[in-house]
Amino acid sequence: IPLKDLSNITTRAGFLEADTVGHCGGNASGEFAFSLTMTDSLSGWTANRAIKNKCAIHVEPAIRSIHQSLPFVLLSINVDNGSEFLNHLVYGYFINFAKEQGTPFPMTRSRSYQKNDNARVEQKNWTHVRQLFGYDRIEDQRLVDLMNDIYCVQNLIQNFFIPQYRLLSKTRIGPKIKKKYDQ
Repeated sequence: IPLKDLSNITTRAGFLEADTVGHCGGNASGEFAFSLTMTDSLSGWTANRAIKNKCAIHVEPAIRSIHQSLPFVLLSINVDNGSEFLNHLVYGYFINFAKEQGTPFPMTRSRSYQKNDNARVEQKNWTHVRQLFGYDRIEDQRLVDLMNDIYCVQNLIQNFFIPQYRLLSKTRIGPKIKKKYDQ
């Protein structure tokens, strides 16, 4: 899986970033729920799915579900180096997608230990996941199903009714930082 080309500037929707957030309550032992977040780099369109754990057999169907729900064509997806993304099931899904569409392989990965390679999706971990479900541990599969019901509604609200601004620049003026946003 090739590394993300950091020189490309997104000019159209369809370039996604993906990440997972653990609902472990501060204890990473045992099995607990995760949220898969996928965000479009240009528009900020974000979709979430709750999954039982981050095994490939749960992540791949969640990716498929989000992919099928997108209001635009998927052109590329960038993931971190986690095993939930770098496995045969997810890789195979995107190989088949590329063959069906007659397009180049759409999956790239971030550089190791470079959190800002997926900055747009990382910020959604707070606004779309943590503000909604907090930091509590979620283990029960019934709660994962309820989380997905909530995500169905919350994704629509976030994408259609809450404006998103892109940060264009930050300028330090003495002790203050002045931020300039896109329209």
